[in-house]
Amino acid sequence: MKEKTVVIGMSGGVDSSVAACLLKEQGYHVIGATMYLLDNEETKKAIKDAKKICKQIGIDHYIFDLREEFKQKIIKNFIDSYQKGQTPNPCILCNRLFKFGIFFEQAKKLGANYIATGHYAKIKNNRLIMSDVDGKDQSYFLCQIEKEVLPHILFPLAKYNSKEKIRQLAREYHLPVSDKKDSQEICFIPNDDYKTFLKEQGLKNIPGNIILMNKTILGKHNGLYQYTIGQRKGLNISYKKPLYVIKLDIKNNTVIVGPNKELFKKEVIATNMNYLMDKTEQNEKPLYAKVRSRGNLEEIEKIKEEENIIKVTFKNPIRAITPGQFIVFYNEKKECLGGACIKK
Repeated sequence: MKEKTVVIGMSGGVDSSVAACLLKEQGYHVIGATMYLLDNEETKKAIKDAKKICKQIGIDHYIFDLREEFKQKIIKNFIDSYQKGQTPNPCILCNRLFKFGIFFEQAKKLGANYIATGHYAKIKNNRLIMSDVDGKDQSYFLCQIEKEVLPHILFPLAKYNSKEKIRQLAREYHLPVSDKKDSQEICFIPNDDYKTFLKEQGLKNIPGNIILMNKTILGKHNGLYQYTIGQRKGLNISYKKPLYVIKLDIKNNTVIVGPNKELFKKEVIATNMNYLMDKTEQNEKPLYAKVRSRGNLEEIEKIKEEENIIKVTFKNPIRAITPGQFIVFYNEKKECLGGACIKK
């Protein structure tokens, strides 16, 4: 095994292409690899683009065919979660199982002791830290990766503070991707239209009632998976005041709505906590958390953990806490302590 061999995940996009060039400049023996996850033209084109970039910068390129595993572990979980009335975050599971799981195992077989990606995040002293790039930080999506993998991860884009700088570097390296658009949020959802995707996957439109907390019926819905916590538009109900989705009641197949104030609460119950730092550091104050990827860091008042359940009390009420999403913890240095899946 070469001391400085790294396998970088090549998507055919700007970030991973520039990251590969940076690693090569830094003296690493760089190998490119692309995970073949989906049977569609976009994926085939991405693989073709990645192979072309690797040839241009003079590194080997491999393809890891993981289509069946991705279908069973990521897509199936996504569908199952919506059937349970949850709003899942498949990117977090994919990062744990694939990009920093199976990918790392495959990299070791190629003689590498490092893996790299074009993620916007930092690793310092084996700690995951938020990126400084406004609106681009991806540490939230990495909260469930295994702690033991951290010493083997490189994020070459960490020292840059803007996406425009990355595009500028792509032009300087003469890469044919400098103007390529960023990838969509969920790779297997065409045009980010999850409702159509779920319908095509067999989720049935089972009609039910839209009700107030006092069980007053206001209208009908055509399938719980079409609604999310905090939603206001598209309810097709008439009421004297604006109403929002407060809860999805799977047992009774109802959408519960109410005024905006009912969306705010101070407590979160979550499960499957994954620690990226020593568990005792959770007791340090102040401590913060995000309950959605683009949310703010909210100060925590207290945390109580029993067995596999973690109960978090925030200093101030948080709006639209959504089952299936993740609560991700940070300290004052913006180091990520880990994250857990929200139950309620």
